[in-house]
Amino acid sequence: MTQPPPATMAIVGGRVVPVAGAPVEDGVVLVRDGRIEAVGRDLRVPEGAERVDATGKVVLPGLVDAHVHLGVHEEAEGWAGQDTNEMTDPVTPHVRALDAINPADLGFADALAGGVLTVNVNPGSGNAIGGQTVAVRSAGRSVDEMVLRAPSGMKSALGENPKRVYGERKQLPSTRLGTAAVIRDALVKAANYLAKRDRDGDEPFERDLRWEALGLVLEGEIPWRQHCHRADDIATALRLADEFGYRLVIDHGTEAVLLADRLAERQVPVLIGPLLTSRSKVELRNRSLANPGRLAAAGVELGIITDHPVVPVHLLHVQAALAVREGLAPADAVRAVTLTPARVLGLDDRLGSLEPGKDATLCVWSGDPLDARSRVETAWIEGRQVYGADPDNPPF
Repeated sequence: MTQPPPATMAIVGGRVVPVAGAPVEDGVVLVRDGRIEAVGRDLRVPEGAERVDATGKVVLPGLVDAHVHLGVHEEAEGWAGQDTNEMTDPVTPHVRALDAINPADLGFADALAGGVLTVNVNPGSGNAIGGQTVAVRSAGRSVDEMVLRAPSGMKSALGENPKRVYGERKQLPSTRLGTAAVIRDALVKAANYLAKRDRDGDEPFERDLRWEALGLVLEGEIPWRQHCHRADDIATALRLADEFGYRLVIDHGTEAVLLADRLAERQVPVLIGPLLTSRSKVELRNRSLANPGRLAAAGVELGIITDHPVVPVHLLHVQAALAVREGLAPADAVRAVTLTPARVLGLDDRLGSLEPGKDATLCVWSGDPLDARSRVETAWIEGRQVYGADPDNPPF
């Protein structure tokens, strides 16, 4: 994004949904130098400000998808664009999604069209420990100018995927107990590495990028992003988190409803999805669009994810809408694709709601975003228009 945003902009006349507060009818969002200055009704619009008429429309924070493979699992590129898994070793905490993202992936344009202005790009789930995730803006010429937080988490997988990948090779881990053992072994080695580093002080110390990366988890700097579907795997995830004391986030959580009380008690967020898929493997037997509502009703902090390209990223709001149809409260659905994923990524001080001081990363929708017929008309990232302009002359 190279063009500077207008110094001052006012989006007027729309139904403003701040997420952190009650909707404002006929509201105004004032933006100055790429940040939100004020949100309310009957606000004075500064002279010379660029005015955006949102009458009859809805103003919403940019959606946040906390689990995608945009840029590393490229669409329409065949094998050349597949950089999701480094499946030559079950323990690869030192690999970074950051180093494989192609901003030219067609999915980024789809994200903008769907109002998904922030995404968290994850390595795949073929390894017990798959590597470092990165939170990025959905527009930019290079990944370096897109980055919001790197790393933003550590990807790990339990269940079928690593068991299948390495079991076919007759290599550890080929079972669920083997996968848990591999994870525990790596975390113990990382803890030993940190202890030696701290003990040696200023003495020369040979760095090891694997244990250094896992050290970020053990020291609480980034969360442990645990791929798991079945309830028994979620129980294992809780057991491992208890043993090593890291911040746990459950990704997918197909059967999380079976342990909802434990997850709520421990304040473990669940990023549920993808929801618009068939039951393509055993772990998905209990997939249901009603599960988000059940989790929210149990007090679980809930996000909704697409796992793009499993579900196309621009359908994030459609998944939320269908979850509402099956019992999720509309306010919880909006929060599940805005403020909650922003908090999981450590970006809720900048994103996820329309509040003074936060980034002006927001959209004007033609109607209710929880109506599948609604579409994004205009989108801005930090005050720069990234969608709704001449498609032959993009502003980024």
